[in-house]
Amino acid sequence: MQKDAVKMMRELATYGSLGMSVAFSVFIGVFAGVMVDRWLDVQPFGVLAGLSLGIAAAFRHILWMIRRVGRT
Repeated sequence: MQKDAVKMMRELATYGSLGMSVAFSVFIGVFAGVMVDRWLDVQPFGVLAGLSLGIAAAFRHILWMIRRVGRT
């Protein structure tokens, strides 16, 4: 029973951290986009590119998490 509880707690920690990692990915992408906009003065395009990269990184992390949980 102890091993089942440890496995369940690991899975809960994995799923619990998923939301934060998705939010941070998008936030970091948008922040980098804002910095590029200020640096190169290309107002909407830096934010859009950063947002796109942040969303792509979030999806990549979700797929990595699905594969990792599927292996166990």
